[in-house]
Amino acid sequence: MDSLNTRTEQDIPFFVPKPTAARPLAGLTILAVEDSRFASEALRLMSLRSGARIRRADCLASAHRHLNTYRPTVAIVDLGLPDGSGLTLIEEMQSAQPRVPIIFGTSGADRDEAERNALAAGADGFFPKPVDSLARFQTEILSHLPDAMLPKGPRAVDGSKVAPDRLALREDLVLALKLLGQEVPPTRYLSKFLLGIGRSSGDRNLIEAARGLPETLAKHDRRKMLALLKERVSKVAPV
Repeated sequence: MDSLNTRTEQDIPFFVPKPTAARPLAGLTILAVEDSRFASEALRLMSLRSGARIRRADCLASAHRHLNTYRPTVAIVDLGLPDGSGLTLIEEMQSAQPRVPIIFGTSGADRDEAERNALAAGADGFFPKPVDSLARFQTEILSHLPDAMLPKGPRAVDGSKVAPDRLALREDLVLALKLLGQEVPPTRYLSKFLLGIGRSSGDRNLIEAARGLPETLAKHDRRKMLALLKERVSKVAPV
């Protein structure tokens, strides 16, 4: 892992940013590798408010297509993706030449283990879900930038939290319903996906249901989860 003292502006050549106190991440490009639309929307809002560009990949295959086209300044990688582990992608970006300059892992799973795994794979930092604090988002990214790329002068810290569009949450819930309705649901992935949704939306009942989702679903388990998800969808019906 590069340290702030050894990383230079030449290590991040894709843009010559002009950060300001109001837009401290101006000039940076962030790649969010995140399967949840709700979590992605939070990252999008924070990136735009910070002056950064953001692109989204919802799976490993999509992330590889992005990385074959350009090199982001910052990558934020969810550890549980529909086509594999985000840890694999972190390892690839860590060992690539040139390396993606700043890599974060993110997860809705238990923080300690997820953070250890992300750092061991080569990530520079970790965002536990929910990722909704603008101040922490900016501060974590700025802490890994060289001095030449930091905003000049005093910077007021915005302590607000972002509020993603609830219809993005509805899209996540509808996707979960579709996965649960498959003849053989991908329960291991679905449990992680629902846990992330629950963390991001502050839904404690959904978090507990996701934790208790058995790998092999009995009929009553499936009915119970279907009922919970349908009830959640009805509360965020489209206007």
